[in-house]
Amino acid sequence: MGNRSLNSFRWLQEHINDTYVKQAKIKKLRSRSWFKIQDIQRSDRLFYPGMVIIELGSSPGGWSKYILSKIGDKGSIIACDIISMSVMKGVDFIQGDIYNTITIKKIFKKAKNKNIQLILSDISHNLSGIAVIDIAKSIYLVKFILKNICSILVKGGDFLVKIFQGEGFEECVHEIRLLFEKVKIRKPVASRSRSREVYIVAKKKR
Repeated sequence: MGNRSLNSFRWLQEHINDTYVKQAKIKKLRSRSWFKIQDIQRSDRLFYPGMVIIELGSSPGGWSKYILSKIGDKGSIIACDIISMSVMKGVDFIQGDIYNTITIKKIFKKAKNKNIQLILSDISHNLSGIAVIDIAKSIYLVKFILKNICSILVKGGDFLVKIFQGEGFEECVHEIRLLFEKVKIRKPVASRSRSREVYIVAKKKR
């Protein structure tokens, strides 16, 4: 069995036996990621009623469902993912590649005349299993969002993004600190311990 096949097999076995996967099924949630955003909300209080939010990497809607429970009927989400997502009241979904300028224009068009108070990204590339490649892609994505999407965020707004730790991570965090007043690194309890995945919580855009 090749390394990629072996890694896929291990991931599948781990996924099947995962406590949060089981809980998500019991609670009829769209994904286990619901528990990650719940954990971050408990520590950082990002959501409140009436917010307008941009959510990148939204499919299948695990985060969206949780967020809607916090922002209420007067709040809304502009969501985007390259993968389709079933309809959810309160979510205005765009299907497209975030690296495509047409997709970015669609996001900006929907956000026009709205106060975007929070941008979230739970995007993850298809992992190669080669750490140096996966880390580099993750960091590039974060910098791309900062450059091409975060300009739409209101002054004082917040940013939450998934990233992999490794070479270039500290430099990326430094860049975010220049743009936001408060920056924290979070690893939700639902994140797998062996994963390099963490979340950067950046508050109060300068």
